[in-house]
Amino acid sequence: MRMNRRGFLQTLAIGGGALSAPSFANARQDKALSPGALGLLYDATKCVGCQACVIACKEVNGMPPEFSDPDHLWDAPLGLSASTRNVIALYKEGGRHSFVRQSCMHCVDPACVSACPVKALTKEPKTGVVHYDAGTCIGCRYCMVACPFNVPKFEWGSAYGKIVKCQLCDHLLAKGEKPGCSSACPTGAIQFGGVQKLLQEAHARLKAAPGAYYPKVYGEKEGGGTQVIFLSALPFEKLGLPDLPDVSSATLSETIMHTTYKGFGMPIFLFALFAFIARRNLQKGKEE
Repeated sequence: MRMNRRGFLQTLAIGGGALSAPSFANARQDKALSPGALGLLYDATKCVGCQACVIACKEVNGMPPEFSDPDHLWDAPLGLSASTRNVIALYKEGGRHSFVRQSCMHCVDPACVSACPVKALTKEPKTGVVHYDAGTCIGCRYCMVACPFNVPKFEWGSAYGKIVKCQLCDHLLAKGEKPGCSSACPTGAIQFGGVQKLLQEAHARLKAAPGAYYPKVYGEKEGGGTQVIFLSALPFEKLGLPDLPDVSSATLSETIMHTTYKGFGMPIFLFALFAFIARRNLQKGKEE
């Protein structure tokens, strides 16, 4: 079958029509928070930077120490890594400072789950915990690129490396216990519970002491909402938290992928394009 310029343009039009189908413009709605969703409220005004939550996280999850001092005297991670799922960082602004917790946010509509091609990352329907299954993971690391909070980390030093992230101590939740970080916090800066109740508590604190807090609950809407929410005396961008829209990035990415491959339109379009190029090059070779 000979494909001339007219035939190719017809194929191009068909492929372009598939990509511009009406369904492409209609992105799916954000997923809603589960009524039984569990999460954490982190109040930076109560955090003293003692790192008790970091130590507890490693103990209950069997994580190795990470030394940042030259003498290797104590576990002092500088950030999230394959050995650290939860860390407390310090941010300064002029004469003011604030601690901030860095860990998985357990997004209501997680981009990492949407990006994973083999469902190694899933969202537990009842609790909303974003769970990682190392046995399913193929090591593509798409989740690392997709996460707006830069949370998932890869075990680069292992021949069979896996993704490492907080799973809200789901092995403890299964036994009716609290996550290690919230149990160990001596000041109550990390509170565990149902997300709806935590949101009510956060707004109650804002109302009771408006001058003590930046007037916003971070995670209530950002990125479609998260199950780990924050209160702070400083603007959240000063603490390294991204300024995200109220919709999840997963809604757009899934719509693009699903529309692109709907009816296998894109593969057919690309095949036609490459066939036309190959045919043209072959004819040029014969003429020469």
